[in-house]
Amino acid sequence: MKIVICGSRRFFDDIRDLEQKLRESGHIVLGPILNRNKSIGDLPSDLKTYAFLGLTLHHFEFIRKADICFMYNKDGYLGNSGTLELGFAVASGIPIYALNEDKDEVCRNVLFDFVINDVNEFVKIVNSNK
Repeated sequence: MKIVICGSRRFFDDIRDLEQKLRESGHIVLGPILNRNKSIGDLPSDLKTYAFLGLTLHHFEFIRKADICFMYNKDGYLGNSGTLELGFAVASGIPIYALNEDKDEVCRNVLFDFVINDVNEFVKIVNSNK
């Protein structure tokens, strides 16, 4: 199964751990590019715009190719990019799993097909659907 993961770089380690668990279970994982350094922020504004555009469109392409989407929104945090990705996943018509209910916007919660609350439970679910 192809699984796209969406989430903030503040959850870098957690998202990378989930990617590894899913890959070890035989899934194709399309994970976000989570740049840990601030080098994009140091670019001149015109180049920064194109860098962020590239990252956004790159992840939209991952969403388009995926069978399911997992929103890694620990403690209900999704953020701006995650919100864009959620909308794109909805428009793409793929099932959307979320780690937690959104803490800020109820409108995001109605777009989640499933709220799991436990990463290991998500891994079990997708493994049972192989």
